[in-house]
Amino acid sequence: MSNSTQGSTPPGLYDRSDAEPKFDVSPGEWIAVALTIVWLALCALFFFGIETENDGDSLRIVIEVLAVFMPIGMMWVGATAARSARIMRQEAARLQIAIDGIRQTYLASQQHAPRNTGVDPALIKKLEDLVATQQQTESALAMFSSSRRMDAIRALPATPSVSESEDQPTLALGISDQDDAQPLSNTDFIRALHFPETPDDKEGFAALRRGLADHRASQLIQAAQDVLTLLSQDGIYMDDLRPDRARPELWRKFAAGERGGAVSTLGGIRDRSSLALTAGRMRQDPIFRDAAHHFLRRFDKVFASFADKASDEEINLFADTRSARAFMLVGRAAGTFD
Repeated sequence: MSNSTQGSTPPGLYDRSDAEPKFDVSPGEWIAVALTIVWLALCALFFFGIETENDGDSLRIVIEVLAVFMPIGMMWVGATAARSARIMRQEAARLQIAIDGIRQTYLASQQHAPRNTGVDPALIKKLEDLVATQQQTESALAMFSSSRRMDAIRALPATPSVSESEDQPTLALGISDQDDAQPLSNTDFIRALHFPETPDDKEGFAALRRGLADHRASQLIQAAQDVLTLLSQDGIYMDDLRPDRARPELWRKFAAGERGGAVSTLGGIRDRSSLALTAGRMRQDPIFRDAAHHFLRRFDKVFASFADKASDEEINLFADTRSARAFMLVGRAAGTFD
């Protein structure tokens, strides 16, 4: 290895010389010094300002020593713990920056000179394992939270429909005049936008029929179905996504017309591959682009009317439907939350 290689550190790599903690006095230690001086001064005034008897009593001497130095010891224990915590936070920040720098260097070298990289493959493997472990932990937490809310959607009570008859069955996506006469409940709206789980999901298909019978809801349902079908062609399925959960207040702000960074948390999809595929297809496929923009427009209008009469819990359940996840994904790819 040449001297130039030994004497330089690639950008972003972890430098042990930078990691060595420098001697500096933190505000907590200055406070501990000041409190120690004040305490010793008070003790001196107290002990030298009064006359004591039984100067030879050893037990009294021990108690006085403890009374003087025990508070000082507690002060410095706290100051030392605060310093150690600060150093650990600094080390963790440096390590994270180093990991990001190594990954960026590796990715850049793979793009420009994949056969002439100076990064140790074993080190890259360890870094990738660390990132994968972190992603698995976050995914497991999100999956636990999301699965509980998915169970809540499936547990929504079914709304009886007078149009359903055992003697006169209808098609799964059929519309009847009697269904059209009934207002669509929030429960059916949520279940319809989540779409049936399986071909045997009778309650899901019943809610879907009632949703298609409602004029405004049916436009959103059909637009969502078109987008979901097109996304599936790229292997993107809403059940595989684990979006971050946004508060109902943010959804209500969005329904009221708020856009941009104020509601950016609604775009909770973080899957990079899905975002890249969706953004690329919006640029290259005019059919998908038109379908996506039509879906976003219908979502804006229909959700605004739904949010006016929905509770916070219903908005949380709505946010976990497949249609809402498609909105988060397509909205981020289209720049809705920028």
